[in-house]
Amino acid sequence: MDNTQQTQPELTQFELPQRTDFPLLDTIISVMGVLMAALHIWFNTLATLPELWVSATHFAGFAIICALWYPAHHSLKRSKIALGVDILLAIAALACLIYIPLAEDALYERGVTFIASDWFFSILAIIVIIELIRRTIGWFIPALIVLSLSYVTVWGSWVEGMFHFPGLSAETLLYRSFYSSEGMFGPISRISWSYVFMFILFGAFLVRSGAGDYIINVSRAAAGKVVGGPGFVAVMGSGLMGSVSGSSVANTVSTGVITIPLMQRAGFPARFAAGVEAAASTGGQLMPPVMGAGAFIMASYTQIPYVDIISVSVVPALIYFLSVGFFVRIEAKRSGVQQVTIATEPVRKVLLAGWHYLIPLVVLVSLLVSGFTPTYAAGISIIAVVLASWLSPNKMGPKAIYEAMAQGAKNMATTAVLLTGIGLIVNVISTTGIGNTFSLMINEWANGSLLIMLLLIALASLILGMGLPVTAAYIVLGTLSAPALYNLIAEEQLLELMVAGQLPEQAQAIFMLAAPEKMVALSLPMPLAEAQQLLTLVPADFMSTLLDQGLGLEKVALALLAAHLIIFWLSQDSNVTPPVCLTAFAAATIARTPPMRTGLTAWKIAKGLYLVPILMAYTALISWDWITVATLGGFAMLGAYALIAAIEGYLEGELNLALRALALIAGVALVWPDISIFIRLVGAAVFLALFFYSRRTAASSQTSPQLTSSQ
Repeated sequence: MDNTQQTQPELTQFELPQRTDFPLLDTIISVMGVLMAALHIWFNTLATLPELWVSATHFAGFAIICALWYPAHHSLKRSKIALGVDILLAIAALACLIYIPLAEDALYERGVTFIASDWFFSILAIIVIIELIRRTIGWFIPALIVLSLSYVTVWGSWVEGMFHFPGLSAETLLYRSFYSSEGMFGPISRISWSYVFMFILFGAFLVRSGAGDYIINVSRAAAGKVVGGPGFVAVMGSGLMGSVSGSSVANTVSTGVITIPLMQRAGFPARFAAGVEAAASTGGQLMPPVMGAGAFIMASYTQIPYVDIISVSVVPALIYFLSVGFFVRIEAKRSGVQQVTIATEPVRKVLLAGWHYLIPLVVLVSLLVSGFTPTYAAGISIIAVVLASWLSPNKMGPKAIYEAMAQGAKNMATTAVLLTGIGLIVNVISTTGIGNTFSLMINEWANGSLLIMLLLIALASLILGMGLPVTAAYIVLGTLSAPALYNLIAEEQLLELMVAGQLPEQAQAIFMLAAPEKMVALSLPMPLAEAQQLLTLVPADFMSTLLDQGLGLEKVALALLAAHLIIFWLSQDSNVTPPVCLTAFAAATIARTPPMRTGLTAWKIAKGLYLVPILMAYTALISWDWITVATLGGFAMLGAYALIAAIEGYLEGELNLALRALALIAGVALVWPDISIFIRLVGAAVFLALFFYSRRTAASSQTSPQLTSSQ
């Protein structure tokens, strides 16, 4: 308990500076939050307002909260003068909202010709959003917004080669940014005020009802009595809480103050404890049924139902969390962590004591599976949280509901301004066609190699992640590189059909039409090299139709989903990869360990962030064939354990060089794509034999000193 109390004050360096010396202001922000929560519930249920007006209200409301709550600089949080300036900033955001419905009709009557007030308010809205993002996120995204907007109007025409853009007038750009359904009030904003806000509000209600404490208690009861139990508590608790909180850093600082000291007291090295917490909290964004804002944006981009996305994400998430758990197990054995009982009640009793906390999650999943929209499912689930709370001593009355609504809006504030600003960048990407250009460029660099493309995307995600939050990094990278990655994955699947001689007749006909000079029997098996050569003859304008006919719509959709999931997973690595890894730095603050070295430890423990995307790209891990998925997933879990043992040089006991090599070979055999089931079974047998051998030798080495002393 002492450790927790000592580390708490230092957590503020990972929190935004907030005004805390103005009690009336805090009340105003809370009331504003409740108002915004009520408005958004209405927007997503009964309202029939134009989407532009709703998006503008979303922007203005959260801009007011951010302007009042977060000062321009941490040194100004007690300044009344700075507060006065920020009140003017909040009024400016409100004025932009009021102007849109008043001026919209007149603008179209003039033939979309700007007058002075149009210029003023459209520029003012962009300035407000840039300033608020700078306060809450940092300088990187504002700089990117300015760079993007100036590319369209100024310096794009100066660039030679692939990225040359003739330019648009400032009036056209401002219209598309402020008035149209493509800019700051476009599709990204729509996702923000619908899916994202409703699920963040759902998470706030869950936490206020006491579900957060229940998750930790269940994790303690489930893992508390095994070797390394505190580490498994961190993995389970942080994984489940991360799915609700929607933020890896918030997850780390909320659960880490419990789990990190717990791991340290059990005997885990402090840096390892911090690394486990950071890796597990990062994985919370990957855990269904709530996977953060990125999953909703993915559903919008791919037009694949959200329930389908979370369905295919279950097994990959399990692989990731088990891989973190394997590191915990190995370190517990190596560090001599003893079996520490950290739960006084059996898991069955703890589960039953809080069974009502599960009702809202059951309602949410049931509604999603039944075909209801995510916003409707989240809204009904919020009601379920309130009703279920009356089955416990912590009943949610009017005060608790008020607090949950206020907290949900506060949690949403920074995300709302971020996604609104990101809409400006996405608008530039779609307007200029730079996304297609970038896709062609990385496709050329990859030269048809899926592995090289994955490496390029991983590198790009790491660089972007130094300045962008995970959701923003996914949006930018997905817009730029998803088409190219999808094409390569789909073409790999098409090649498999050609090599097997299973190309459908419709695809054969299109192929013959596209490349009549190559009259070959496409219905017969062919060597891979010949299939690759034939595929290069297909013109680009035929490729989309060929993929549709060759793979079928279901496989095309799965290939598209795999591409976006790969990018989504790789976007998470910035949380745990130095030199900028805020999640690991937050954990290091709690554990009192060097931030950069803690980041390296977290990066090592989070290796599943790279293994799972490779499996998504090269195997049928993203599929509706659950037998195949379960089989691949089971072998991948064993393979991850074997590879981790090879990396660590330890399993149940120390592994010498030869045994590490054997573990590496077994791990590769278990995860390698396009390998026979027989070889996978051999790999599994070798690893299990290695596991029990190391366990036996470790037990022998522990008993030998006792035998020697007795003799």
